[in-house]
Amino acid sequence: MSDSAKNQLKKSLGLSFNIAVLIGGTIGVGILRTPGNIAEMLNNYWLILASWIFGGLYVLLGANSYSELATMLPKAGGSYNYIKRAFGEYAGFLSGWFDYITNAIPPAFYCIVISEYMIILFPALANYSTVMAVSLLAAFVLLHLSGVKNGSVIQQITSLLKVICFVALVVACFMYTGVKVPAVKTDNSVFQIGLVFGFFKSLQLIIGTYNGWNAVCFFAEENENPNKNIPKSLYSGVLLVVAIYVLVNAAFFHVLPIETLAKSNLAAADVAKVLFGENGAVIVTVISIFSLISILNAFMMIPPRILYGLSRDGFFIKEGTQVNKGGTPIVALLVSSLFSLLLIIFVGSFEALFSFAAFISIIVWGLAYFSLLKLRNTEPNLPRPYRSFWYPWTTIIAIIASIALFIGFIFSDQTSFIIIIGITVVSYPLFWILKKRR
Repeated sequence: MSDSAKNQLKKSLGLSFNIAVLIGGTIGVGILRTPGNIAEMLNNYWLILASWIFGGLYVLLGANSYSELATMLPKAGGSYNYIKRAFGEYAGFLSGWFDYITNAIPPAFYCIVISEYMIILFPALANYSTVMAVSLLAAFVLLHLSGVKNGSVIQQITSLLKVICFVALVVACFMYTGVKVPAVKTDNSVFQIGLVFGFFKSLQLIIGTYNGWNAVCFFAEENENPNKNIPKSLYSGVLLVVAIYVLVNAAFFHVLPIETLAKSNLAAADVAKVLFGENGAVIVTVISIFSLISILNAFMMIPPRILYGLSRDGFFIKEGTQVNKGGTPIVALLVSSLFSLLLIIFVGSFEALFSFAAFISIIVWGLAYFSLLKLRNTEPNLPRPYRSFWYPWTTIIAIIASIALFIGFIFSDQTSFIIIIGITVVSYPLFWILKKRR
């Protein structure tokens, strides 16, 4: 058997995995933590809900474009393939590494946060935070080395448990009658510079919380029926996530006034304390752990697929295409896990990580939407099993929204912008070195 045949990814994933990895790769502790930060910045009930809905509509437009792109080019690595096809190798290389960095950082962060939540439940483990984080990473590496099927089963179970937990929390909030819904004061300061800054900073956190909505596209090559499964899972998964996010926010505001939530670092814990007393913190901690295990599992699977795609095109070591008997890109998984292991010691703050990931994601998604326009013009005869609805207007709106968000993020987060410029500057000579070697 030739190396190319031996190193093919297996078509073993279906619709249920797609929906599970979208939900599992999107809903994390972000929705439990960010409502307090956003309440502090916007301080307006309807503006806050409108921001979450705006973020949801933005990713729904993205799902429309990605449904066409992923079924047209069902290859491992997702966005990288579409951008490379439309704009050439350097654009593909840069977007691929942007996407890889965004998706390879979270496993380290999630391992650390899970260990911190475990310490809340079991204070005696306080001195073993790093040991637990490393052990958790090692356990998930072993799980995924055993094969794609095992990772798929874990993803489906943990995603289902996560949805049940969030639905139960929302129902408990709306059943609570101790505090009336706060009166909404009209706010005429929407165009004041402080609120504009807060609005874009809030959107950056919200986009960070939605990050992962296109996770199914990374696994397109392993899907049993990508033409049908990818559009179905993108639309249904995104709609479910948007509904949960908007309902969670509305439910939190039903229990606590905005002024109280604005001072909260973990909004869900303060809400749960009102609902369940001191045991509320334990309940939220358990929900957080379920959310984190599910999202960690998803992010253990995504970066190796991007690295596999980059390796196949000569933009990483050729060993990056090695696939074991269980269908796992084994070298790509080990390299990504080593990266996570190193980051466990140097990982940044929750908000900084989320903001940076959102910033890079906006760039990659925007380039993907542009690639859809370009490929429709340059390759009109390319087989398109699914065509995005209301084209080109939905794609153009998605592009305009991406540009607006990009400009807003530059305004609200110069630090991330400088880092992105630095990565871009370094990337060009590295691209030529790799191309010459290839």
